[in-house]
Amino acid sequence: MARKKVMTTVYLNVEQDEALKKLHDRTKVPVAEYIREGIDLVLQKHIIGISAQVPLPLVFKQVPTTVPVKTPTSKPMKKKPR
Repeated sequence: MARKKVMTTVYLNVEQDEALKKLHDRTKVPVAEYIREGIDLVLQKHIIGISAQVPLPLVFKQVPTTVPVKTPTSKPMKKKPR
């Protein structure tokens, strides 16, 4: 069963529009699908970065919740001496 979709307007720059159209021409995947996928990735990144207590909707089943997120407070890991 397909999920209900809500219509919205998104303004892209010319380069984004051209790149998405070329991608669509090669893959035949609708541009809207790529935009939805990109939105899912951004939401996943920022929701994990904000709080691990925020429950993610089932929409994000395809994106693993263990994706490492680099936040401004992240420090690089130190290598252990051998």
